[in-house]
Amino acid sequence: MNYDSLIEIYYVVRNNRLRTALTAFSVAWGIFILIILLGAGRGLKNGAQKQFESDATNTIWVDAGKTSMAYNGYQPGRRIRLTNEDMELIMKKLGTNINKHSGTAQGHMMKTMRHGNEKATFMCRSGYAEHDYLENLQVTEGRFLNQADMDLFRKVCVIGQPVKEAFFKNENPIGNYIDVQGISFEVVGAFYDPGRGDMDRIYIPASTSQKVFNGQNYLDVIWLGTGDLPVEQGSAMAEEVVKLMAARHGFSPKDQNAVSAYNNRENYVRIMNMIEGIGIFIWIIGIGTIIAGVVGVSNILMISVKERTKEIGIRKALGANPFSIVSLIMQESLIITALSGYTGMVLGVLVLEMFKKYVPNSDFFQNPDVDFSVAISATLVLIFAGLLAGFFPAMRAASINPVVALKDEV
Repeated sequence: MNYDSLIEIYYVVRNNRLRTALTAFSVAWGIFILIILLGAGRGLKNGAQKQFESDATNTIWVDAGKTSMAYNGYQPGRRIRLTNEDMELIMKKLGTNINKHSGTAQGHMMKTMRHGNEKATFMCRSGYAEHDYLENLQVTEGRFLNQADMDLFRKVCVIGQPVKEAFFKNENPIGNYIDVQGISFEVVGAFYDPGRGDMDRIYIPASTSQKVFNGQNYLDVIWLGTGDLPVEQGSAMAEEVVKLMAARHGFSPKDQNAVSAYNNRENYVRIMNMIEGIGIFIWIIGIGTIIAGVVGVSNILMISVKERTKEIGIRKALGANPFSIVSLIMQESLIITALSGYTGMVLGVLVLEMFKKYVPNSDFFQNPDVDFSVAISATLVLIFAGLLAGFFPAMRAASINPVVALKDEV
């Protein structure tokens, strides 16, 4: 592309401002929409992943409720309660496929806590030694609960960052004590939950919770880690857990209200597959929009060639070869698509950045952005498509007969 060609293309564009502007807008709009849609798709994916960050995805949650079906002489409406013995039975029968396990006793207990002159109400939650893995907790100081804490009914706790800030501020919490409704618990660690952020709670051993808060041997939820088991095997194991509980507590295995075993990985895979499907749909829409813009470029160049038939005929009569004619038309197409495509890409990225800056994240939509390499690749593909769009008008121009082109009626 030489200087003379650029000057000529400039005059062609200047003499057809509106037509060129509309063509450029259609191309820029296509890449802009693609960038926005890709960013929105990424935002949905980030939101979905954020939801699952709060717990390990390869887990099964076993929860109990009330029977809804009559079975073996029992009437519906009977309450089913999970126990320590249920955990032992599950581990005995299915333990080879379980890499981590935990149980929550007495669920979410809001307790009044004290340390020194400070007093506040926080959640007191119980768990087993491996509960930090199953809830994706990150220990920031000290340690998490261990098996000895469970076996010896130790009065120890691991605290969230809000609890630490409320009671200890700049003081080292490890080794200090928190009074939980008259019972002193030694702080052995502090944690952070990346999925839920700073959690205003403490964790104590499930065995201790059952003992000091009169929880008997009951568990509210049993957590089972399935490791690297495929989704199908995890779902089969969840069904087996329900069958074990049905045989032990005397309810129908088909009664989903009595005991449910929720395979978190199955839900994770389903949601991710749905997000991937949305991503494919976004690409289809975006590419279709770009193609519409490129077709517009081709049509405009066809009109341009028709209008410049005499000019092209004079060029050929003066000795211009077909390549120079083709080159000129394709250069015009390249400039229009490259400049407008780049403009659409930049505007799309800017809009996404402004959205991230000024619009707060929601639970299901987080940090919409687009991979820069994907944006560049899409723009390059658009430019290549623009060259193809200019090829056919260029070939038509190159095929014009100079004698026919110079006739007044053409």
